[in-house]
Amino acid sequence: MGRTYEVIDSRLAEWLTDQPVFFVSTAPLDRDGLVNCSPKGNRHEFAVLGDRTVAYLDQTGSGVETIAHLRENGRIVVMFCAFSGPPRIVRLHGTGRSVLADAADFAKLADNFPGSGGTGVRSIIVIEVGRVSDSCGYGVPLMPFDRHRSTIDEWSTRKGPDGIRDYWSEKNAVSIDDLPGLLASEGPNGHRR
Repeated sequence: MGRTYEVIDSRLAEWLTDQPVFFVSTAPLDRDGLVNCSPKGNRHEFAVLGDRTVAYLDQTGSGVETIAHLRENGRIVVMFCAFSGPPRIVRLHGTGRSVLADAADFAKLADNFPGSGGTGVRSIIVIEVGRVSDSCGYGVPLMPFDRHRSTIDEWSTRKGPDGIRDYWSEKNAVSIDDLPGLLASEGPNGHRR
């Protein structure tokens, strides 16, 4: 039932980018630390960059676990489920890094995401995939996809760049396990203050 793949071929890449939602999980090194799992809406915000490299837009959120965990240890898994069509689950295990907007490679990476200039974008998460696997997905329910919510864009637009910076200082400075999140010197979309 389950298989592993050497690479992300064009057929798998198309399937991954077509899914409307994916899930990202990371964990701190501390065995008492909390594992994090975050759902991500895929509004052209996930891209396959190579046969073992993927990336996604990281929107501002109430926590900063993924960035904090990647800064500490880099471990990450991204999971996709088919909620329509044939059953399937795909997991991409790898090592990730957060690329902030003032980084030298941000602009080139952002070209992979139509409409990537939103106020709420914190970074682009780039993952070097070490293991590509799928499983049956027989237990995943069939669910119709209605539409993506516009709430995150409306919220970040209302806050504006300065409001996003203030939010990061209040909510995204450290993870729930007190690991460094967004550094105090990083402004909206990663610009240094």
